[in-house]
Amino acid sequence: MTYTVLMSIASRPRAVIFDLDGTLTVATIDFDAIRAEIGLPNEPILEAVLQMPPAERARAEAILHRHEIEAAEASRLQPFAVEVVAAIRAGGIPVALMTRNSRWSARHFMDKHGLAFDFIRAREDGPMKPSPEPIHDICRAFAVSPTDTWAVGDFRFDLICANAAGSTSVLFHDPSLKRPDWADEADHVINSLKELLPLMGIA
Repeated sequence: MTYTVLMSIASRPRAVIFDLDGTLTVATIDFDAIRAEIGLPNEPILEAVLQMPPAERARAEAILHRHEIEAAEASRLQPFAVEVVAAIRAGGIPVALMTRNSRWSARHFMDKHGLAFDFIRAREDGPMKPSPEPIHDICRAFAVSPTDTWAVGDFRFDLICANAAGSTSVLFHDPSLKRPDWADEADHVINSLKELLPLMGIA
């Protein structure tokens, strides 16, 4: 189901933040395979890695980085990703990339697909989503309020982060997949990136 609410120009966001994997790209990273190789149960990978002793953490980070390299090199864009990001920026609205991936992975993705962002917030930059701190950092960089900012992602952490910051949360949901139980935590649910433009009041 798609919730389409046409908004007035006065309600347009002053900044837009995109998640990377599964939002701008077709999801390809096999997190279960990463957990299995590292030796983790079914828990958030990055948080578990941060709690490891130095030697174990270095090994786990090397495994994670290798998987991210492979995913970045094999990445495929979601339909309309380039056009939507370009249209938002052409409308004078700054666009940020907010990811739990490494900065290298984000840069490689941008270079491969010719996408441009006004700010990148990667995992090296401090607390990661679901903490609202990444959005606060981005908003400080753009000199905008979180309440004037929209955050788009495909995972529950994206919604928790946006809602905690007071931003408008947008869930990108692949209609071929089962709708998650937590989808109602989003302010808006879209099935295609192109639905963002009329939702934001952008022609």
